[in-house]
Amino acid sequence: MARLSDKVAIITGAASGMGLAGAQLFAQEGATVVLTDVSEEALQREAAAIRDRGGRATAIVLDVTSPDSWAAVVDQVVTEHGRVDVLVNNAGIHIAKGILEAELDDWNKVMAVNTTGVWLGMKSVIPHMQRQGAGSIVNVSSIAAIVGGVADAGGAAYSASKGAVRSLTKHAAQWFGGDGIRVNSIHPGSVFTGLAAAAGMTMETMAEQLGGEVPLPPHVGEPNDIGYGMLYLASDEAKYVTGEELVIDGGWTTH
Repeated sequence: MARLSDKVAIITGAASGMGLAGAQLFAQEGATVVLTDVSEEALQREAAAIRDRGGRATAIVLDVTSPDSWAAVVDQVVTEHGRVDVLVNNAGIHIAKGILEAELDDWNKVMAVNTTGVWLGMKSVIPHMQRQGAGSIVNVSSIAAIVGGVADAGGAAYSASKGAVRSLTKHAAQWFGGDGIRVNSIHPGSVFTGLAAAAGMTMETMAEQLGGEVPLPPHVGEPNDIGYGMLYLASDEAKYVTGEELVIDGGWTTH
C-alpha cells in the first residue's frame, strides 16, 4: 500500500531542491500534492512533470510571508480536496552575513521567510486539522539550529531563524497533540541542490569546502535524503512521533 494514500499535502518551497524532492516522493506514495513557491514557472513545470508520471499534483503560487497568500492557498486546497493532512514548511532563504555585517533589512527578510512563514503556515492549516482530528506538520529547520560554525554558512539571521523553528515546533507539538496533530522538525546538514550546481559546484568540491566536518561519505547529502525524512514524518508510520528533531546530516553533529 502507498505510504500516503488518500492524503492531501501542501509543501512550500517546492519548485526545486528538498521541497521538490519531497513533492515527488509524496506523489509516488499516493498523496495529492500541492506544490507552492514564489517561482511560478518552475512550479508549474515540476507539477506537470509529476502529473506526467501519473501522480496527483497542483501548483499554487505562495508568498509564505503573507497571511493573505496563505489564506488563499489553504482555502483553495480545502475547497478542492476537502482537507489538509500534511503541511511541509520547507521554504527558506539564506543571507551570508554575520552579526556585525548584517543590516536590519537582511535580518528581517530572513526571519520573515524562515520563521514567520512557518508560523503562518501552521496558523493557517491547524484549524482544519483540528476539525479533522488529525494531521502532520513537518518543519524544515537546519543543523544550524543545533551547532554553530560552518553549519550556518556565516548567516547569523539564518541560524537564529532555524533555532526559532526548532523551538516553535516543540511548542506546537505540545499544544496540538491532543487534537491528533503531530509536529516535527527536520535538521538537514549540507545538501547538494540545484542552486549549488548552478554556482558551478560539484558534490566533491562541496565536500572539500566542509573540511572534514561530515564523516559519512560522500560527505554531502542529496535532496532525496531529506525528502525521505519528510515522507516518514508525514506518514502514519510516524503516528507516535511528535516534537522530535530528525537530523539528516551524515554525522556532522556527532562532533
